[in-house]
Amino acid sequence: MNPPSTSSLGQKPATADIAPAERKKAADLVIFLTRRLGKCAECGADLFDGSMIHLENSRPLCLDCADLGHLEFLPSGDTALTRRATKHSPLRAVVVEWSRTRHHYERQGILVTSAAIEQAERECLADADIRERQRQRAARRRDSVESTYLAEVAAALCAHYPGCPPEEAKEIANWTCRKYSGRVGRSAAAKQFDPQALKLAVISHIRHVHTRYDDLLMLHGDRQNAREEVRSAIDQVLQQWERQSG
Repeated sequence: MNPPSTSSLGQKPATADIAPAERKKAADLVIFLTRRLGKCAECGADLFDGSMIHLENSRPLCLDCADLGHLEFLPSGDTALTRRATKHSPLRAVVVEWSRTRHHYERQGILVTSAAIEQAERECLADADIRERQRQRAARRRDSVESTYLAEVAAALCAHYPGCPPEEAKEIANWTCRKYSGRVGRSAAAKQFDPQALKLAVISHIRHVHTRYDDLLMLHGDRQNAREEVRSAIDQVLQQWERQSG
């Protein structure tokens, strides 16, 4: 199905392919971004690719003839600005465009008065500092929670592996718990300080730091063989760490 054109607008209702929620928001005042050439049914002005038209009884009208030419286009993207401009504009319309890939109309923005946009911009600027402070406080809270979690993981590692140097325990915790890494330290089991999850993190650290694994992998490119060659070295360090230091 194609979007309405200026040559075949009478074939179906103008809002036939607009989602019900969108029709409710638009309050039947919808502006289409046309992609076909044509003419305004009232003044005869040329309509080009990208022209905004309003349909009145299936007749395409340019914005001036639809008495909407004084409105300003506000593209979608800034939710707060759009919401406030909508509230302040006594006359408004929703601008939609046909999506060839999704086969329905998608909202591109709104038409509102310039005064409404200016008022909305002033209000958004007025609370920009408040939102920034809120973001900073939220970031500090997240950092605090993350730091606490890393410290708890490092403490759990030291408890299970008392022979592990404290600095290496911190290094293991930082590496395995790195955000968005998908490593074992971000798993639900690790967050419950499951001994097996902690052991996997420790073994991985020992493999890379205390054995020739990286050199062997670089030399031969065979992960399984490289792991087999360093297995005894890993077990030796692991046994030392499992014993009480000193």
